[in-house]
Amino acid sequence: MAAGEFLRLYRRPLIRTVLATAALAATLGLAGCNTDGTQMMPGRAMAPLSDKMVAELDSKNMDKGSPILVRLFKSEAELEVWKQDRSGQFALLKTYPICRWSGDLGPKVKEGDRQAPEGFYTITPAQMNPNSSYYLAFNMGFPNAYDKANGRTGSNLMIHGDCSSRGCYAMTDEQISEIYSLGRESFFGGQKAFQVQAYPFRMTPENMAKHRNSKHMAFWKMIKEGYDHFEVTRQQPQVSVCERRYVFDATATNGTFSPAAKCPTYEIPAAIAQAVQEKQRQDNYQTAQLISHGAPLAPNRAGIDGGMNTVFAEKLGLGNSDTVQDQSGRSIMLSSASNDSGIFSRVGVVPPAPLPPETPAPAAAPAKKPAVAVAAAHPAPAKKAEHPTRFATTLNKMYRTASADPKDAPMLRGSSADENKHAEIKSAKTAPRDDIAAKLAEKPVSTPAQTAQANKPRVLDEAPSTRSAFAAPPPPSSTMSGAQAVLPATSFNSRWSAFR
Repeated sequence: MAAGEFLRLYRRPLIRTVLATAALAATLGLAGCNTDGTQMMPGRAMAPLSDKMVAELDSKNMDKGSPILVRLFKSEAELEVWKQDRSGQFALLKTYPICRWSGDLGPKVKEGDRQAPEGFYTITPAQMNPNSSYYLAFNMGFPNAYDKANGRTGSNLMIHGDCSSRGCYAMTDEQISEIYSLGRESFFGGQKAFQVQAYPFRMTPENMAKHRNSKHMAFWKMIKEGYDHFEVTRQQPQVSVCERRYVFDATATNGTFSPAAKCPTYEIPAAIAQAVQEKQRQDNYQTAQLISHGAPLAPNRAGIDGGMNTVFAEKLGLGNSDTVQDQSGRSIMLSSASNDSGIFSRVGVVPPAPLPPETPAPAAAPAKKPAVAVAAAHPAPAKKAEHPTRFATTLNKMYRTASADPKDAPMLRGSSADENKHAEIKSAKTAPRDDIAAKLAEKPVSTPAQTAQANKPRVLDEAPSTRSAFAAPPPPSSTMSGAQAVLPATSFNSRWSAFR
């Protein structure tokens, strides 16, 4: 059969479905999280999407076979499934509480460290494991090109069911069944591979401030670039690796990307680069403000192994505990993402607008109309509460991007200039990738001299006039080898019944 004839046939939905099914059936050689070793495709791997999910897809203007993208957040213990809608952009379909992940915050470094991976991974049909002892699973593809270039080792790291983790992200059987089916349908619809983005936490200024002393901060700032690319475009970022680091949405203009070699000359579409740069500028500014105001550090995780979403802790009657003992006697940190019982405040989450720790709360006074809306939650103290020198030092030391010109500081929400800036970012988020490239021709092109001057770091000598309130963020769109199943694949209630 000629290549052209094959491609013509592949475009037909029926032929595409048959080929995707064959690819899924060819995964029987996978060992990930332990397969049963059988030679038949289990019925659970072909379970159709529920009527409720089909209705939800329709209500969100999504097709059953459109591409998906998965994001994982350890600290919040949440898994997000994003799906491409009929406008061509990715939109959040559903957020699943993670039943169990193991290890600590930070990337996986070597086999046996119990770490669940962090970074950017690609899932093909061959990585879907219908015969896992953990109900259903798909292999994350660790180590990827970045991991290999940095000498990291490990194998068979999965997203699977059965709520038991030794280096994986574990869901309940019911959850993984639906996630697996969404991935399968995207392959049937023509998606060749879907992306998994794994993060230590949602990459917000508050979380970056909380974890500022972590040894992993350089790595986290790097993967935050990919997070920001997705946030401003709502498109799956193109991931490349060179000089043992990630590069996003880059096209090589001279040479090719090689994980351990020097990066070639490359270009990033101007509209994407500008939107990402603006988001990072505001994020960095807010992070520096939080630090200068004494934002608390994240709690010490010594002796803590992984985490569990509080919705599962509540099933066990442990919703008011920061930690719980698993079946092996290890302490697990409970997520605060879905909890309203007080854990959220106890684990060191930064309040929306914290006062400097050395400034006492002002005495009660007659209510006055606040000068700035976003600062209304905290009345202005009698004495000057800001520390321009300390804040400027923090900002310049951390990011080297501060400006001595107050107009360069992020504006407060409500100003016309600020609204215009947010409108520009929003337009970059809503435009399909092809339209983003077209915007390059519409934007004035800066001369090399202007670009060099704009990129030159400047030292902040004094606090901007808007320092008294936080800048508004851009508009929101968040096993290791040899692992053995502790128990047969079961429901969450059966697996954790010993706690009842």
